[in-house]
Amino acid sequence: MRNGIIGAASAMFLVGTLAGVSGLVGAYPIYGGQAVRYLVAAVILLLITRVLRLRFVRLTLREGLCLGGLTLLGLVIFNVCVVESTRASGPALVGTVLGTVPLALALAGGRPAPRVLMGASVVVAGATLATGLGSGNLTGLLWALGALVGEVSFSLLAMPLLPKLGAIRVSAYSTVLAVPMLVVVGLADEGTSMFRVPTGAEVLGFGYLAIVVTVVAFFLWYSSLPKLGPGPAGLFAGLIPVGAIITGMVLGIAMPSAYDLLGAGLVIAGILVGLTARRRAGDHDHDARPAKEPVPATNRGGAIRAEGGA
Repeated sequence: MRNGIIGAASAMFLVGTLAGVSGLVGAYPIYGGQAVRYLVAAVILLLITRVLRLRFVRLTLREGLCLGGLTLLGLVIFNVCVVESTRASGPALVGTVLGTVPLALALAGGRPAPRVLMGASVVVAGATLATGLGSGNLTGLLWALGALVGEVSFSLLAMPLLPKLGAIRVSAYSTVLAVPMLVVVGLADEGTSMFRVPTGAEVLGFGYLAIVVTVVAFFLWYSSLPKLGPGPAGLFAGLIPVGAIITGMVLGIAMPSAYDLLGAGLVIAGILVGLTARRRAGDHDHDARPAKEPVPATNRGGAIRAEGGA
């Protein structure tokens, strides 16, 4: 569980750092930039699968639909909705709506433990405070709600795929599929001007987005998700604004306000509250077993369970 906690926390913190580098690529056509980001990430991930000798896995129809839905909703539509919500009403509203991801994942994952639900609610409050209470119009709100659906789909639709494919192949397959989808969106919105030769600063920015925010963060998140489950893992989504705050401090872009620091503190407190639910459940399971209960003979050898190579 400890590795899952570290992985999920690191993944969401890294996603939050994209705010600090967004200025480097802000002048580049938006959808063209997203297509470039996922193209670079896809090439890197495919090379990793080749080095690790992870063979291509044929998917069933259900698994193919999950992968297609994950890519369309979790990557493409998510990015479109974030972009359009920001255009309509600025970044605060979509940031605030996305702050409810922990609560949405806790509810979508089934019947959450009361402490997970309580922790998710505290995380939502902290993320909302750290992001800034959103304000805007109905159009911006609808786009933001679409982004929320995409973010939840990014996790839930991956759950059936991870046991068979593993984290690396789920990341690789989804980023490969996202590139042509984003190209179609970009051509419809920006035409052929969606691509141009990037400047040196833009190359650095896209490199960071592709390698750190996509390849590394995707792998960490998808490695941690099966270990923690959607509800507890979703608590760490509250670290996204915390990552943005700390990155701004390190780069000297902006110093956090008292509200930012209070929000970050609430996020951390909510995560700790939510994680105690798993720890208490584990203690109860351990206590429920008699100290000298013999291990059944059928389990001594340990059943071999096939999993993804990642």
